Amino acid sequence: MKGFTVALMLIGAVSASICWATPDIRVNGLFGGSAVLVINGKQRLLKKGQTSPEGVTLIDSDSRQAVLKVDGKQVTLGLSDQISSRFKAAEVAEVRIPRADNGHYFVSGFINGRPVDFMVDTGATSIAMNLHHAETLGVNFRSGKKSAASTAGGMVNTYQVPLEKLVIGNITLHQVDATVVIGDFPSQVLLGNSFLSRVEMSEEEGVMVLRTKY
Repeated sequence: MKGFTVALMLIGAVSASICWATPDIRVNGLFGGSAVLVINGKQRLLKKGQTSPEGVTLIDSDSRQAVLKVDGKQVTLGLSDQISSRFKAAEVAEVRIPRADNGHYFVSGFINGRPVDFMVDTGATSIAMNLHHAETLGVNFRSGKKSAASTAGGMVNTYQVPLEKLVIGNITLHQVDATVVIGDFPSQVLLGNSFLSRVEMSEEEGVMVLRTKY
């Protein structure tokens, strides 16, 4: 009987170790060939082909998703997606954006439900986009306030319009001011201060961290 009890204890210990083997993973930042993951509560910036100390391998990634190898299985996760086994999700929404080789920060998100790639620009007063971006995203800019702005190429016509919904990772804001430039500038949709001023922003070892204030 004693041997049987010991055997049961060993089986229980093995089962427990198996149950606890799968790490908790959250995707906090995505970039071409790299991803910012939070694994068991620790931030890991992995490049394609790298394996974290917890045994999570980044097979590939782009601005929309990361393909990981976890416990011998391949899984695909989008920004803010999570595999949770032990850790509770953070109460404060958070997004981590790795710095690109050119020194800028790029992140994917959604404007009114439509996907868009942003470049973070702390010098931009608001979300800024060109005419083509606005038409592609279905932004009804002509209903906004007409204005003008000075650029390197001279004066350009603009429209000031509120965006009903803007999503970056698990951060969602409503009624975010945007500027639509009638022309080809800027070439990239800019994530400006009409969004950034409404979140907490910091930098940790080359990673920009955005958190909700409330």
